[in-house]
Amino acid sequence: MKFLASLLESDHPLFTRTISDLEKASANSGVDTRLIADITERAHAVMRSAGIDPADTSAEELYHALIAIVQKGDLAQLANTQYVLLPFDEGPVSFNLLDVIENSHHQLPFESRSTGHAQRNLRIEIIKRYAEHDRTSDELVHHLAAQVGLKPVHDEGHEEIDKALQKPESTDEAPSLLMIGDIFTDAFIKLSEDVAKVEEDDAGRSWVKIPFGGRPPYEEVEVVQSVGPAPNAAVSCARLGLNVGLLTWLGDDKAGDDSMANLKNEHVDTSLIKQKPNTKSNYYYVLRVGAERTILTKNEEYEYDWVEPVKVPDWIYLASSSKDSWQLHLDLLEYLQTNPSIKLVFQPGTFHFSWGKEKLKDLYKRTNLIILNKEEAADITGESIEDIKKLAAALHSLGPKQVVITDGPNGSYASYNNNMVTMKNYPDPAPPFDRTGAGDAFASTIVAALAFGKTMEEALAWAPINSMSVVQKLGAQSGLLTVPEIEKYLQEAPEYYKVTPL
Repeated sequence: MKFLASLLESDHPLFTRTISDLEKASANSGVDTRLIADITERAHAVMRSAGIDPADTSAEELYHALIAIVQKGDLAQLANTQYVLLPFDEGPVSFNLLDVIENSHHQLPFESRSTGHAQRNLRIEIIKRYAEHDRTSDELVHHLAAQVGLKPVHDEGHEEIDKALQKPESTDEAPSLLMIGDIFTDAFIKLSEDVAKVEEDDAGRSWVKIPFGGRPPYEEVEVVQSVGPAPNAAVSCARLGLNVGLLTWLGDDKAGDDSMANLKNEHVDTSLIKQKPNTKSNYYYVLRVGAERTILTKNEEYEYDWVEPVKVPDWIYLASSSKDSWQLHLDLLEYLQTNPSIKLVFQPGTFHFSWGKEKLKDLYKRTNLIILNKEEAADITGESIEDIKKLAAALHSLGPKQVVITDGPNGSYASYNNNMVTMKNYPDPAPPFDRTGAGDAFASTIVAALAFGKTMEEALAWAPINSMSVVQKLGAQSGLLTVPEIEKYLQEAPEYYKVTPL
């Protein structure tokens, strides 16, 4: 593949042939195409956030724009670009944070720019993606990679490469979680704020207002696969090092295939996912105005059959699912009755609220931990939205042993073991870019911390950090962190960032 060869500045005569052989070994599944798409998507997202046109920018202009990002301290923009470069006639330009820092710190001229960190990460990313494919063998992939210089001696010993070669710290000894809920593909459409307006009516509801009947412009479209409360939680917990499986329902179209590939790349077990033949996958359109959004939804029809996992999980995380999934809930309750050791986490969705607490009474009784916002808590219990203690008590009376309630900019609350505590949000390093998935990041991180044996106080400290990171990027998953990254933020936390009794 000439694109990858140009990024790696490889003139090996067998490079393109070897990538072709790796594709054949993976049943021509398009691993190279998805990698190129990921590189391009991440590069263009950084360029747009920096205010430069991906279609009309020279190599040197891009080089100086990336340096400006570092000099301004906007390092979060380059947090997910380890293996990202773009090709130009003058050679590739690296988006890797370490490369850009070196270019800035040493004031390197464009002709002497650093690309080594990105190229090392790209070499290992190619190897990883093919080695992790279901159809390939590690031995074949590493053999072919070594033949064409994808495993040079001078890469050995680099900490970033050693880290990249490792899968998340997810082993058979790590706690196991099964996430259950619907999955979607999101197309984020950024509306021009010169055209789209957000207005509030007399009832306090916000509305997006755009001219009708004309052709109002939009600024950009970004497509993100395998999202929704359950898959977002699955990716979050997998990055944190847990053994994670997902039970969800897809079509057999390209969106479904892309979602499956993305989940596998995130080390989520997809063996329980059902793809319905001749059916579309759920596809949503997210209208963005600034950091806020409204979502146009259309759910396809699937058979919501319960599938028993091969190994009994330590935790089950139940999130939003279709109105047609009631039998699934009954089958899940039967499975939980047979396996009383499983801890059930409930993150209710739209149809759970419409079904009401009476219909769900047996599910609430079996719930170990419920996580929701205060508006949802008031909807379920009928208590005043202003009284957090009464909301928590009313939720406990339904059955959940532990209750976590989020309150937007005011932080979160937890009620457990006759304790009631509150936790502030972690400070944003920059204004939020997109709030999609912040709640899922929070809820899943609470669960991951508890699964690792952390206390509720520790879990409450972890969760807002992941939410903070997610809103700095587009979509619900690109900003999700690893445990070392969360611990680093904890070390840098302000003095006020601690759990306090309520």
